[in-house]
Parts: sequence; C-alpha cells; structure tokens
Amino acid sequence: MNILILGIGNILFQDEGIGAHFVHYLDEKYTFKSKKSKVTIIDGGTLAQRLIPEIIKYDEVVIIDCIDANDAKAGDVYFFDYNAMPNCVNWQGSAHEVEMLQTLKMIDMNEDLPFTKILGVIPKRVADDTTFELSEEIQSSIITMENSIRNHLKLFDVEMCVKKADTFITSIAEVSYKRDILNGPYL
Repeated sequence: MNILILGIGNILFQDEGIGAHFVHYLDEKYTFKSKKSKVTIIDGGTLAQRLIPEIIKYDEVVIIDCIDANDAKAGDVYFFDYNAMPNCVNWQGSAHEVEMLQTLKMIDMNEDLPFTKILGVIPKRVADDTTFELSEEIQSSIITMENSIRNHLKLFDVEMCVKKADTFITSIAEVSYKRDILNGPYL
C-alpha cells in the first residue's frame, strides 16, 4: 500500500497552517516502518490543484487541514472518509487560494481519486495577524491528531517509531517559513 499524508494550510495565517506544520512535525518526530506499506509525507501548503499529479500516485491519502463544524470548539479533531463527510462538517472556509475540497472533487470526477481520509481540526485564529504562532487549542489537539494517524496506519501494518522524542509543534511552526514546501527544511 502506497500511503500519502498530505498537510494543507497557509502558514502565514496562524492556526490555518496546522496541516503544513503537522506533517513536518510527523516527519521530524517519527519514522514509519512496514513490510507491506510505504508512507510519504508532503507539505502541500496552498498548492491544491497543482497537487493533483502527486495525489493520484497513491493508493491511500490522508489530508490534514482546518475545517469547520456545527457546535464545535477550537481544537476539536475530526477524522472521516472523504466520501462520508459528516453532515456537521464544513470544509469550505479556509484561507487557501483554491480549496482542497474542490481539488478532490475534480480528481474524483476523473475517477482518479485514491481512498481519501480527512484529519480536520477546528482553528481558533485564522488571519488575525500574519504570524506562525499556533493557538493553545491547536497545540492541545496534536496528541489526538497523532493518535488518529497512528491508529489509521496500523490498519496497513505501519508502525510509527519515535526518532526524536523532543519534537514540539511550536518549534516546527516557528521555522516553517524556512522550509521548501515539497522537500522539507532548507535551513
């Protein structure tokens, strides 16, 4: 199984960048081991449609992004199938140039969409100010997000092995502007 973990978000707009920050966090903290599956991690930023050729290469995709949901509070985490989006979830209003939801719909219309899961988190602050700082609510959601990914990957016989235990999402966010969006840090 060829699995893509794809972070989406605009790092300039506070919590809106959590998808991008989170995939760098996973990449720095863990190695992924499996005899049957391969995991690739990509920071998709706000590329949306330009990610189509990359997305269709995989059997399984997990997209990490901000969402909105009825009666939700900042830091709440949702994990669902793209084709079974809960009625309470709205994945429309982010600061992306082109929405990821529309990109997935285009891929799906061409019948090229791999099985896709969404790991969505409710942001507290989006575009109040240009900063890489994440709210406490988003920082508190990281453990739930990690556990969601870990449990999902277990279904494909993938083990997340800690390679750097002292990795913190706040440290990742502080240097996000120094990263090449598709190729990792260029410090």
